[in-house]
Amino acid sequence: MSYKFQKPSLFQALIPIIFLVIALFINVRIFGDAALDGSNQIILILSAGVASLVALKLGMKWNQIQNGIVKSISSAMASIIILLLIGSLAGTWLLSGIVPAMIYYGLQILNPTIFLFAACIVCSIVSLATGSSWTTAATVGIALIGIGKALGLHEGMIAGAVLSGAYFGDKMSPLSDTTNLAPAMAGTDLFTHIRYMAYTTVPSISIALILFLIIGFTTNSTEGIGQTEAILMAIDSKFNINGWLFLVPLMVIILIVKKMPAIPAILIGALLGGVFALIFQPDIVKEVSGWEGTSNEMTFVGIMKSLYGSISIVTGNEIVDELLSSGGMYGMLNTVWLIVSAMIFGGVMEASGLLMRIAEAVISKVKSTGSLVASTAATTIFFNGTASDQYLAIVVPGRMYADIYKKKKLAPENLSRTLEDSGTVTSVLFPWNTCGAYHSGVLGVATGSYFFYAFFNLISPIMTIAFAYFNIKIRRLTDKQEAEELEVA
Repeated sequence: MSYKFQKPSLFQALIPIIFLVIALFINVRIFGDAALDGSNQIILILSAGVASLVALKLGMKWNQIQNGIVKSISSAMASIIILLLIGSLAGTWLLSGIVPAMIYYGLQILNPTIFLFAACIVCSIVSLATGSSWTTAATVGIALIGIGKALGLHEGMIAGAVLSGAYFGDKMSPLSDTTNLAPAMAGTDLFTHIRYMAYTTVPSISIALILFLIIGFTTNSTEGIGQTEAILMAIDSKFNINGWLFLVPLMVIILIVKKMPAIPAILIGALLGGVFALIFQPDIVKEVSGWEGTSNEMTFVGIMKSLYGSISIVTGNEIVDELLSSGGMYGMLNTVWLIVSAMIFGGVMEASGLLMRIAEAVISKVKSTGSLVASTAATTIFFNGTASDQYLAIVVPGRMYADIYKKKKLAPENLSRTLEDSGTVTSVLFPWNTCGAYHSGVLGVATGSYFFYAFFNLISPIMTIAFAYFNIKIRRLTDKQEAEELEVA
């Protein structure tokens, strides 16, 4: 590890982190759930300012700091574009009746007892097929939130089941960007990584599913059952509900499975939602426009509002009215603001070498295989909370720990598995992380509300550490067969 300027001390590296943690604690205590409305963003930018002062004191030039910020934000631009487009997709899918149809049919199929279990499995399958937890949450996830709330279930439980399934599929899918990134950083191949990751991932999701079943059998949600008929009537009276509406989400899933990039696939999904709104819900399109003019003008305004702005559809049923609202692209701007602020902080910390210095201190304490894996897991989680981005939480520890694993004669798939078991899945547990901010914004559920119900995400790092300490499925380079496989890879 080398530094282009004066190497920071551990205390210097920790100064921005200490400031961030204390400031966020005070801020959340005062603002509560409203902290994400802007105050957390300011805290992140102020923390970036503190990190910049430390970097300047170490001899770094402002242009270097600025380049680090720009590079960091640039790395998140694709995610930001996807987020904005998903806002539009959510709006047109609501207006067209796609989301109401999912809720309508879902209420008739699912019951509260097995709902969380079933929601987790459905999201696992969709995420495995698409390789994207983000797409899964934005499509079936939104619908499942609506169905679950209609059944009288706590929104945190529903979001926890959705995210558990979405991140299981994301981890195990060869189409996932993080699933490709982790082995690339560790120095192994994709399918070796996936096969090796299954040892810890399958037990983790199995435990999560059992927990969701237990909750389902012990949760009293009879209130939701009693309201189901009224909800169905409210939706049926307002929308033209039919099976043709499912062609749009099916098309989006097919496009992603066919390896079309997420941005054009989601844009196509949003536009198709608008077309289907014109075909199946023309009266609602005119209604949400709030425009006085010709029929064509009202139609144009209604579709545009669903793409960019807030729309709400009034049915007369309070529960349904709460479900049938969308902020469109505009509703995602607060989340975009949070992501940009987080990337500013992460960019300064990485460019200045402060994150690297903290990681070095952790590495120096490593002695056994168990402690090495535990340190790797702790480092990735730490980066998720400080750098605020799952990609940095994989890339930076991956770069730093790769040589350590080789020196310990551990096969690189041990590292790649740990990066995903702890880095990918825990990103969604931090409200200021890009993933946490995204999923909280898309699902409309606060991170603190679903934190303790995201069982898979909480269990995964514990499982990978336990495997290491008990020496279960720890592949070593001293094994001749495995060494040959590595050479081929």
